[in-house]
Amino acid sequence: MLLLLCGSVFSGCAGYSRDPTQRTTGAVLDDQFIEMQVKRDIRKSDDGFRSAHLVVVSYNGVVLLAGQVENERLRAQAEDVARQMRAVRRVHNELTIGGPISLPTRTADSWLTAKVKTQLLADDEVVAGHVKVVTENGIVYLMGMITRAEADRATEVARSVFGVQKIVKVFEYL
Repeated sequence: MLLLLCGSVFSGCAGYSRDPTQRTTGAVLDDQFIEMQVKRDIRKSDDGFRSAHLVVVSYNGVVLLAGQVENERLRAQAEDVARQMRAVRRVHNELTIGGPISLPTRTADSWLTAKVKTQLLADDEVVAGHVKVVTENGIVYLMGMITRAEADRATEVARSVFGVQKIVKVFEYL
């Protein structure tokens, strides 16, 4: 009940900003609610998700699903569940089929995310606050609302970081 109440309160908070790259506090809260709700709904939808490693990230209502599930049926089901949420505008399903990755791999992913974020902060051509970085199994996902030139530069910067195996762009272009 509390989650439904929070969802209805936050859905009205998004507001608008003059700068389309700037997210309001309401939009950030909406994304956090979406992440929590989608992950909970996916897990509740099937017992097969108990052994899955799910990563759910939302940026401006665009949801990224990453991690590992046991089979294609669960992969498709996770996407269907995410799409059903009212505040979700688009779903990028990057779930892979297989067992959950190991704790050392997850630790390496966290380190890789930190390295990419640091390089983005150091770069003068990219506003690092406009790019969300998520890493799963060596694959770096870049999200945000930016221009194509900024996206290209952010991709270039991320590609230069040692350990990045692949980059997936999940940008909304302005």
